[in-house]
Amino acid sequence: MTHRLARPLLAALCLAACAHGAMAADLIPAADFARHPPITDPHLSPDGLHVSVSYHDPDGKTHGVAIFDINDMSKPISLIRMPPYELPADVLWTSNTRLVVARGKVDGSIGNTSRTGEIMAIDIDGKNADYLYGYENVGKRAGTRALDRGVGEIEGRPQQANGHFYMRTTSWTDINRSTLYDVDAKTSSRRQMTDIGIGRMGFTLDPQGVPLFTYGVDLEHHWVLFRRDANGNWAKMPVGREHSRITPLAQVAGGTRIYAQYSPDGVGGALVEQDPDGGNPRVIRTDPFSEVTSNGLWTAAPFRPFATRSEIGLPTVSYVDAQDPTAKLHMAISQKFPGYAVNFVSYSEDGTELMFSIWSDRDPGRVMLINTKTYKVSSLFTVAPWLDPAKLSERRPMRFKARDGQEIEAILTFPKGKPETNLPMVLLPHGGPFDEKDTWGFDADAQFLANRGYLVLQVNFRGSAGRGQGFVQAGYEKWGTLLQDDLIDSVKWATGEHYADASRVCVFGASFGGYSALMAPIRAPGMFKCAVGYAGLYDLPMMYDKGDISESKEATSELRLTLGTDPAMLKANSPARMADQLNLPIMLVHGEDDERAPFAQFKTMKAALDAAHKPYETLTKPGEKHGFVKPENVEELYNKLAAFLDRNIGDGAAAKAAAP
Repeated sequence: MTHRLARPLLAALCLAACAHGAMAADLIPAADFARHPPITDPHLSPDGLHVSVSYHDPDGKTHGVAIFDINDMSKPISLIRMPPYELPADVLWTSNTRLVVARGKVDGSIGNTSRTGEIMAIDIDGKNADYLYGYENVGKRAGTRALDRGVGEIEGRPQQANGHFYMRTTSWTDINRSTLYDVDAKTSSRRQMTDIGIGRMGFTLDPQGVPLFTYGVDLEHHWVLFRRDANGNWAKMPVGREHSRITPLAQVAGGTRIYAQYSPDGVGGALVEQDPDGGNPRVIRTDPFSEVTSNGLWTAAPFRPFATRSEIGLPTVSYVDAQDPTAKLHMAISQKFPGYAVNFVSYSEDGTELMFSIWSDRDPGRVMLINTKTYKVSSLFTVAPWLDPAKLSERRPMRFKARDGQEIEAILTFPKGKPETNLPMVLLPHGGPFDEKDTWGFDADAQFLANRGYLVLQVNFRGSAGRGQGFVQAGYEKWGTLLQDDLIDSVKWATGEHYADASRVCVFGASFGGYSALMAPIRAPGMFKCAVGYAGLYDLPMMYDKGDISESKEATSELRLTLGTDPAMLKANSPARMADQLNLPIMLVHGEDDERAPFAQFKTMKAALDAAHKPYETLTKPGEKHGFVKPENVEELYNKLAAFLDRNIGDGAAAKAAAP
């Protein structure tokens, strides 16, 4: 590099970099993959002197918010623990000394974080806690708390921190309304800024806190976008084809233009600068295969994207202007950490302190702080310091064509130190199935399996996120058909390219992946030598009767859209109704307190296998929900999984086949 900042910056980064020499493949203890990162999700205070993080207890079910002085990350100055299975879903500094926290719940290790709708505030020293929004009768507004029976979410704060933040809410008694408030995090007083007659809408504001746009999904599951007119009323804007989902991100400095992202005709993605009415667009980046994101690639205030990357494939950065000072800084840091992606996480209010993270397929991440004037770098924390990236495996995004010609992304994790040909392989379908995806970044399950000698195949089948809403909706009502075809075609591709040995393929998945672990062998008899279903959904009609989805009108409505309601179709695509077709070794794993895939799903599948006289193994744990969280239980799962795979497609199976 020839940029003036590069030489002193690279010298400074040498102090923060960790040397990882090339090493031969080593067997890493299962316990190392079962451990939970102690801290994640950092947020820098406006003055750049403190950082808040999400704290995670080793037990896997206790979480909270910890606040550190950036000069001493060895011990937090305050730690606020939350009730079991609750965690901070969102955190925002409203001043140098006070934060607001949106409370969330997680149903096990593979369950998504759901927001409880409650918002709290607390001082940097852990004192003066207040309950700003929620259904509990506590806090300074307890006398009017009945008005807060709904869902509150943090929408941002003024560009200059002043102790206030923006909060959007939807009431349980009026689900067809979204209201935006300016809230004083210290006094709990709030001022209504605007509202609209559609629930759960997001808002885009200008730097002065004036609402410009509101957007979201209406009750008919259609994407809608409104712009505020000169009279303060919301005017509906055309959004093109339904799949496009245009989302205003921020106002361009000067106030005459906006940044927006969308998916042209529901395929791929684009980031543009355009007039507020959608006119005169200037394309910053477009990708016909993948959605485009600028997350982690914004300047300090006045905020603007200095680069973009695609959601699918390698996280390669494209700079808006390579001569921009922030882009140059990003280039210099990236040069120092080859093989890593670099995200600019947050800035101090004056822009002099920048917190950034680096992460890769073999490293869950490290977080550092750099002074943008002196280029002094300090390391804040490593997400999983007990894992050595040099001992882990490469993850390689690739593409193949499904039987109907649709191009699909696959991610292969290659076992370190082994030839990349005719390997025993584990198909690892992701959960969801909709609006979820596998990425190039670190994946504990894939790395564990690769460390045990298996090629791991992950697939972003139809319905997966990152390709545009058209790609997502292509999978609706096709859980047991098209989505399974994509998975089966991926195995045919991997074996056809001789990455995998067709005689040594198993499937292991969780949630929808657990469903697929049993459904794919039914759709492709003989392809798989074993199957492991983890917290799986095996009886589709049951989803409407049992579990947390059935308890929510909103979730049930979504399920009707994505799964379908035809009784014959649901039964015809339920593994529990076709157990007689499962002619392979099976392992079922389930938490007995699972709320998403209730334990009744496990019992039904087990009973069906018994009735069909099919052998199987089980691993169940009381007190566990949707995915095990206790490290000792996760470790046991990994060890049992490794033994099961070894007997069927590993060295143990090969030795057994060779025995006289």
